[in-house]
Amino acid sequence: MMSYSIYYSLFPFYCFLLIIISTNCLAKTTFHPKTLFLAVKKDPSSLQYITEIQQRTPLVPLKLAIHLAGDSLWVDCENGYKSSTYKPSRCKSKQCKLASTTQCGECLLGFVQRGPGCNKDACYNHVENPLVEILTSGEIADDVLSIQSINESFPGPVATIPKFIFSCAGSYVTQDLGKDVKGTVGFGHQSAVSVPAQFASAFKFSRKFAICLSSSTERNGIIFIGNSPYLLNSAIDASRDLIYTPILTSPYDIVRDKKSSEYYIKVSSISINGKNVPLNKTLLSLKNGFGTSISTAVPYTIMLPSIYNAITKAFVNEMPKEVRSVPPVEPFTTCFNSRDIGISRLGFNAPEINVALDKKNVNWRITGANSLVKVNEDVICLAFVERRTRDWGQGIVIGAYQMQDNLVEFDLSRRRIGFSNSLFFRQTMCSNQNYT
Repeated sequence: MMSYSIYYSLFPFYCFLLIIISTNCLAKTTFHPKTLFLAVKKDPSSLQYITEIQQRTPLVPLKLAIHLAGDSLWVDCENGYKSSTYKPSRCKSKQCKLASTTQCGECLLGFVQRGPGCNKDACYNHVENPLVEILTSGEIADDVLSIQSINESFPGPVATIPKFIFSCAGSYVTQDLGKDVKGTVGFGHQSAVSVPAQFASAFKFSRKFAICLSSSTERNGIIFIGNSPYLLNSAIDASRDLIYTPILTSPYDIVRDKKSSEYYIKVSSISINGKNVPLNKTLLSLKNGFGTSISTAVPYTIMLPSIYNAITKAFVNEMPKEVRSVPPVEPFTTCFNSRDIGISRLGFNAPEINVALDKKNVNWRITGANSLVKVNEDVICLAFVERRTRDWGQGIVIGAYQMQDNLVEFDLSRRRIGFSNSLFFRQTMCSNQNYT
């Protein structure tokens, strides 16, 4: 037995040790980052934007596709999901309500044995693969999830939510998502369990995120989750010059029986080289069932035929006469000889496209870096695609190519979207940061 004299001599050491342990524990429980980030890579084959998160116990790195309109994070639980902290959400639980339960009961199609994704008395919600338009059900559950925080212009400590709500899907839902991609990360604004909503709730920061997609398949872009500044080149705050437009009230989604999580904005007109393009304004109106949305799921901006035809005609008319047209290359119809077009710091020397938004002087400027895409050594094409369905759907879906090297901020608390226009104007780009 330890003598009292030894005990009292060691007592200050024990107290000191206890203080250190308590301080470390306190630091872990009171860590509240202001901003988090996800590295985002452009997949060269699918042209999808992919990120990586750490999930489960022990932590496992998972590749997931970015889905701007997705209601939640979902992963393939049918193929090798192992975690000691996985917990299915039971019917009528708080988690089920937050995740907008669609069904409740026994495990559904795609699973043959009990385990993650297949449990008794579990609740389910919609999971979606936007590339192949698969909409099915997934078991709602929670597990550990970690991503990295930001410390000024460098990566900070890892931030962890021990009970992050997500959905389990069958392996078949991952088709066409890209090599080794196991699901999607949802950023939809109508969901309480989207990635920005859950992190904002856990760490008490603004419900806000900003996407900066890299045009390179070699160098990463970034998604900031939380508060600005969004620093590029260690010093340039890309949020300083944002112009804002409201997020419009979403239409009701009959299939999902809820409001859509798509991001809709008002487009009042489009001009090319300062000349207004004649457009059917009905197709620009959300009230008429059309409107304009923003999507990371489509690689290039999609337009209804009449809008597409008007834009391509006006663009061709504004191209210098010495620029020769060449046969189309799928999925594009308007292509040119690349040797006839010069290049500047703003990309190809193309006619400037100006998308007028909700107010005067609130415009999204699209320069050659985002309007023309190089499809081979000799050919460049207008990076817009005609919507094949001719009588329904959004009038315009702004795609990922038009967002490249632009900072786009989604401020959900204030219900607005901010656009930087091309970062090339500020002599930087989305890959010029120290985080990824």
